[in-house]
Amino acid sequence: MSIVLTPFATARLFPKERRRNTIRDCTPEQFERHLNAHAPLKVLDGYAPFCKLHVHRNWTSTRCLTVPISDDNRHLLRSAYEARTRDELPVLVRWFEGVEAPVADYLVVILYSAAQLAKEGAPIDGEWGVVGCLYTAEPEEIPMAPITMMRNALGVEEGGSGVPLDRDAYRRAVEFWDNNANWRP
Repeated sequence: MSIVLTPFATARLFPKERRRNTIRDCTPEQFERHLNAHAPLKVLDGYAPFCKLHVHRNWTSTRCLTVPISDDNRHLLRSAYEARTRDELPVLVRWFEGVEAPVADYLVVILYSAAQLAKEGAPIDGEWGVVGCLYTAEPEEIPMAPITMMRNALGVEEGGSGVPLDRDAYRRAVEFWDNNANWRP
């Protein structure tokens, strides 16, 4: 199986201006080489047949993606309308400022098949393309953000994948994200 980093994932996981809440101690090339040289601890099914998640023990100092919301840190939550790319419409997002998560135990790499990426107008030279990565304390997937589920349901032309909304998965995601938030330096 050949795995390549997509431009979308590279920009988000390895931004030009490095941040403490992205992948650390590793270049995009080293990350891609590691994924191709080391078998995952386990493979999880993603939200659609074209999506797989490869769970790897964290070999970097990358920190967990989310922090639980508590009475002690709720006042540090911030929000804004943002788009992931120039072509997408901005959506409401929230995050912590002034909080730093612990080092993640696992990197859960989100892969799309080459066929799906071609359908989305992002062909790759490989069998699977990295579209994201979750940095977690447990070897499991963090629920997709509800707004990402909605974007996916809107279709490829709106930056999604065209997968219909799963109401039960959406409710589980709301429960998780009601009690956790991303963090930013």
